[in-house]
Amino acid sequence: MLVNDQDAGVVIFDDELLPRQQRELEEAFGQNIKVLDRTALILDIFAQHAHTREGQLQVELAQLEYRLPRLTRMWTHLARQAGGRAGGASGGVGVRGPGEKQIEVDRREIGRRIAAIKEELEAVRAHRQRHRAKRQQTELKGVAIVGYTNAGKSTLLNKLTGADVLAEDRLFATLDPTTRRLETGSGREILFTDTVGFIQKLPTQIVAAFRATLEEIAEADLLLHVVDATHPQAAAQIEAVEDTLAELELDKMPAVIALNKIDQLPSGVDPRAGLALNHIAVPVSAITGQGLPELIIVLEAEMERYLQPLQVHLPYNRGDLLSMVYRRGRIESETHTETGITIHARLPERLHPYFQPYKY
Repeated sequence: MLVNDQDAGVVIFDDELLPRQQRELEEAFGQNIKVLDRTALILDIFAQHAHTREGQLQVELAQLEYRLPRLTRMWTHLARQAGGRAGGASGGVGVRGPGEKQIEVDRREIGRRIAAIKEELEAVRAHRQRHRAKRQQTELKGVAIVGYTNAGKSTLLNKLTGADVLAEDRLFATLDPTTRRLETGSGREILFTDTVGFIQKLPTQIVAAFRATLEEIAEADLLLHVVDATHPQAAAQIEAVEDTLAELELDKMPAVIALNKIDQLPSGVDPRAGLALNHIAVPVSAITGQGLPELIIVLEAEMERYLQPLQVHLPYNRGDLLSMVYRRGRIESETHTETGITIHARLPERLHPYFQPYKY
């Protein structure tokens, strides 16, 4: 057997195993061989890279939900706990029967821990929602940076905004979303948010546990999909990211593709060659800065293209709404009257409800 020939201690399967399949494989390989599937490996990598409290909670939740149906093989001491008197003592009135198996106790403890983590993460989610609502009203246009893990998202954020986000040549180096501001050459300001990297066959536990983090993507005005143009499987990686966005019901959002790492391509090679691109693509290098001015121009143009017409008459005491239009949209005309300001503008559709009482 190859396992014996290689003197292996671990066997990793590039797919998710059912608990029964994992048990049968462990029995076939023997007790000295550890069996891991794709999900367990990814969760282990996530656990190493989670540094914030939120990230650690999200990873722990995913790990517990993964392990819960696999508890059987984690315990060899399945002897029942004694109930009432010590085990072996004679029974009698008021003496309980056999206690619970250890696995049942652990299952209940894990269930309690999962409930506690979900409650804490729900509080984090509510805080994020309040923060986003405030940001939408008072601040700037937002771009969510998405892409396959290790495509250079964090490096691109650092180059664009001067941030100092951890950027390393390894999988899932960044788990926690980071938002930084960029002032463009036209005088506008844009918020860029770096998000967790995607991967083929992203485990469902990860998608569920990182719901609060992934909601940052849904609240953006535009997606910036970063692609490693040098990777031999770039086409498959693009498809994996688009499949994940579809799973999150975000595949209809406006997007721009940044074909990254062109500084590593041979001279004269077109980074678009062989790729099925559903959005405007801009070749860039997050290391050298090549193509970034063109990328910013395209991002601004795409955000303008998706603005929706808005006609309102704002009273003078709603300067906050007027400021929102200036920051997040484009004013085409404004007329001052005795009662307020009549505005013809274009604004992201999801901000229109704030203006509902003043539409005409």
